[in-house]
Amino acid sequence: MHATEVLMEEHRVIERVLASLTLLCDRLEEGGEFQPAIFLDAADIMKRFADGCHHCKEEGVLFPAMEQSGVARQGGPIGIMLAEHEEGRRLTSAMREAAEKLVAGDASAKPEVLRHARSYVALLEQHIQKEDSILFPMADEVMGEEKRRDLGEAFAIAEREETSDGVCKKYLGKVEALERGAEG
Repeated sequence: MHATEVLMEEHRVIERVLASLTLLCDRLEEGGEFQPAIFLDAADIMKRFADGCHHCKEEGVLFPAMEQSGVARQGGPIGIMLAEHEEGRRLTSAMREAAEKLVAGDASAKPEVLRHARSYVALLEQHIQKEDSILFPMADEVMGEEKRRDLGEAFAIAEREETSDGVCKKYLGKVEALERGAEG
């Protein structure tokens, strides 16, 4: 499997988290029953899987390989993706802080949780669409077949260096638990 296919598969997992977050926001707005700590679980998944497992491959492997193949970082698509990664980190952190207040019983944190969660969902939905339809096809085009195959090996190394072995797979189970919690 080529590197971009691996990343697109991970996008499908991230989209499941985004769908769960949307359901949770809807339930929070409607006053539905659920444990507010589930927003902390979602933030953990976003930080560990989306940012840790997924972004370490993009930022540490794919983007440098694209740069070596002539794609500009500054003023180009790589720079935009990196800026969006940073914005996602900021929103995840802000959502976590607001969710911690909500869990502690501060009902006034509800609008803040909703704002940051919905902003994160909107950011990631358009970010994933840009990567899947523009950036990844560009990567496949500018890098040769051999280089694309080599990236798969580099992904495995990056994942081991950035996370403990098995951590990324562990989060697949956490995504399933989040989905069950969001559905009620």
